[in-house]
Amino acid sequence: MSDEIIQKEIEILSKKELDRTIKRLASQILEKVPNTSSLLLVGIPTRGVYLSKLLAIYLEELSGQPVENGCLDPTFHRDDLSRVGTRIAQVTNLPSTVDDREVVLIDDVIYTGRTVKAALEALHLWGRAKRVMLVAMVDRGHREVPIQPDFCGRVVPTSKDETIDLRLKEVDDEEGIFLCKK
Repeated sequence: MSDEIIQKEIEILSKKELDRTIKRLASQILEKVPNTSSLLLVGIPTRGVYLSKLLAIYLEELSGQPVENGCLDPTFHRDDLSRVGTRIAQVTNLPSTVDDREVVLIDDVIYTGRTVKAALEALHLWGRAKRVMLVAMVDRGHREVPIQPDFCGRVVPTSKDETIDLRLKEVDDEEGIFLCKK
């Protein structure tokens, strides 16, 4: 018998279910912030940026108004770089000031909460938002800091040796959400 780690993958959401979930999240955001002119979607790299763009499209379809979106890389604000390692930071690109805006941070999977904590610290350097809310496509638990999403696509309790992969066509050439077990 081989000592290789066999990784099993379970589909949590199909492409069609993922699309339906993103549309539902857009509706929920619009219910909470009906004035889309004050709304600013901010994706956390990598997949949060693409989710932000998809949400902006659906919000525009629902409201009839374009919704600004951008990217905020919190890499250098993390307090756990030694544990998670460094990667090449993406350029933060916000289309306008965050001052007095209804900011929605968008992340693919919330786990410990440390990425979101770092994103909040980075966002603070760009101005003072009227309110900051959080969208997470998947909440897998195991929080180390007291952060919870305001909008969540799916709650998937996991063990620490499992991972959740959100796959998007623009990044991964396929779409869906998968639970990966070692």
